[in-house]
Amino acid sequence: MRIVAWPCAAPGGSGEEFALVTGPTDAAARILIVPALFEEFNRTRRMLVETMRTLAGARIASVLLDLPGCNESLAALDAQNIGTWRDATAAAAAHFGATHALSLRGGALVAPGTLPGWRFEPIDGPQVLRPMLRARTVSAREEGLAETMEGLLEGGREAGIELAGYRLGAAMIGDLEIALLSPSWPHVILTLDDLGGSALWLRSEPGEDADLSAALAARIVADLAR
Repeated sequence: MRIVAWPCAAPGGSGEEFALVTGPTDAAARILIVPALFEEFNRTRRMLVETMRTLAGARIASVLLDLPGCNESLAALDAQNIGTWRDATAAAAAHFGATHALSLRGGALVAPGTLPGWRFEPIDGPQVLRPMLRARTVSAREEGLAETMEGLLEGGREAGIELAGYRLGAAMIGDLEIALLSPSWPHVILTLDDLGGSALWLRSEPGEDADLSAALAARIVADLAR
């Protein structure tokens, strides 16, 4: 595995972003992996990395993105919105020559719709936003503060807001409120019922699930062989 810089003109960025790349350089299939969003990515990163290792063993290349403003990205998160992230994944797909896309959870909202591939447990924008708002109200209550989800949303629409340690701009809040999954994209929807394993994105700490990683990789290998 190697970390690769690639050109990306994200708002508030330096002109490049980073990705984790693995697999043979001459692979016939090259999968762009768009991770879950925000804290869910941290909880599922190890599972995705193990999936990438298994795919590499089957001579399938894969690329795991850091979306602009997230993880190792130097771009400003509060300058991003759903549109800038869709632009970034499209640029990454072109740069790395992706043949397929695999997205996890909220990543399905910004994965390239022009590539065939898979959506694993996809969720829409409101489903991304609500748990983050709820967590903030719970934290505020523990500190003796009275915050409501409606009040937080109202302020977020106007000036942005910090949720779960992430500073989201007003444009991102507005986008997440209404962002829906496209039913027309050529992606197979995968669920935990299909693959087995645990919902790592619900855990309080990052984790891994070797069986889930193996099952996800095996499903991709089987689909590509058809």
